[in-house]
Amino acid sequence: MADANLFEQLKSVLTDFKSFLDDNVATIKPAVQAIAALVPQINELLDQLVGLLDKLRTEITNLDVGAIPGLGEVAQLTGMIPALLDAAKKLLPDETSSIDAIADVADVVTGLPSVDAVKTELLDLITAISAHLTSLKA
Repeated sequence: MADANLFEQLKSVLTDFKSFLDDNVATIKPAVQAIAALVPQINELLDQLVGLLDKLRTEITNLDVGAIPGLGEVAQLTGMIPALLDAAKKLLPDETSSIDAIADVADVVTGLPSVDAVKTELLDLITAISAHLTSLKA
């Protein structure tokens, strides 16, 4: 089985997070409010999470890859890079952070052809999670 690309992984993580919140907001909300009386920074944590989700929503909304010619071939190229980087990492252990940075970019580019297939789902999940997190605040 092929590894899930970045956007499929993001969808899976967001789905799990939303499902957890769907099932537990009623229980978590009173606990968060009690904790906020002791540690008010929990509201800042929720605000920061919502802010991060807003940035993620903006980035996903702005991804318009349908009109890029040759995108599939570029994704195939970047899909081959991880094996090269794994080999290079063993020979160049001092370059691990640079190699990891290259791998992160390659992972994003490799997943781009599939982003349109999951874009609406990702945006819906982010909206639902943001609403749950906002509802938790005291």
